[in-house]
Amino acid sequence: MTGPKLNEATNKVGVSSGTRAKAMNVRMSASKVRVVLNHIRGKEVKEADDLLSLIQRDSAHDVRKLLASAVANAVNNDNKDANDLFVKACFADEGPTMKRFRPRAKGRAGQILKRSCHITIVVETMSDRALAVREQSIEAKGNVKTASRSSRVAASRARTEKPATEEAVETTDTTTESGEEN
Repeated sequence: MTGPKLNEATNKVGVSSGTRAKAMNVRMSASKVRVVLNHIRGKEVKEADDLLSLIQRDSAHDVRKLLASAVANAVNNDNKDANDLFVKACFADEGPTMKRFRPRAKGRAGQILKRSCHITIVVETMSDRALAVREQSIEAKGNVKTASRSSRVAASRARTEKPATEEAVETTDTTTESGEEN
């Protein structure tokens, strides 16, 4: 799919915009689904799946199933590695609205709108350049991903101990106005 929803600059034939999965006529309003989709846009697939498992909205269940379907499409149809995928685009469009009526006072009828939506998720592998930029930003933040919890805890303790030792050095070097040390 090309167009503004994927923010693609090129509309060339044969250029893939990613692997998609689409759920049509989901019985939920599009605005409720968009709240959940905003959480996973641009994230890696594993991270997005973890987020969706923790979100306690009804639409998160449908979005999680659709994300799994998009990953399965990428693995089976396009021969991509599931670990390298990220959510390139996700959006919810309005679907058909069923109109029902409820009896009201004085012979009138009140309209009930039962909304539905179409949810689309597009996954793609990150380019080498995008991966390099993401790794540089992670290193710049100091959030180096480590394999085990013990190494993460050791790194965290090392970061917290550095400022404490610098303050201790400063306090030992100070002297009072009379020339005596503290």
